Amino acid sequence: MDGKLMVQSTAATVDEFLIGIDADRLGAIRQLRALCQEHLSGWQERMQWGMPGYGPAGSDAVVSFNNQKEYISVYPGKAALEEHRGKLKGASFGGGCVRFPKPDQIDFEAVSTMLRHVYTNGRAGS
Repeated sequence: MDGKLMVQSTAATVDEFLIGIDADRLGAIRQLRALCQEHLSGWQERMQWGMPGYGPAGSDAVVSFNNQKEYISVYPGKAALEEHRGKLKGASFGGGCVRFPKPDQIDFEAVSTMLRHVYTNGRAGS
């Protein structure tokens, strides 16, 4: 995961994680969660590595997102990022993640496309 200003929550559940999100970002974080629940149907939601994650039962999270100090990050893995990088205007990229500086800069349609890519391929890729 991205080490730049990494913020890790101690929340035990995603619902508990949401309680700690500032109001100006909460809507965007809730929308990311809803997209994960919609497009990663059947995968388990859990807190892993201090952030919400989604993956098949019995394996590590394949997709995660987080509320960082300076941005909101989505971790769909390198393969999905490379496939969809051109659709993510105004974002910066790290090792397997895309960073959106402000909630209103998140392209939820592009995120949905990446989530479908990851789910169809069964993993984030390396």
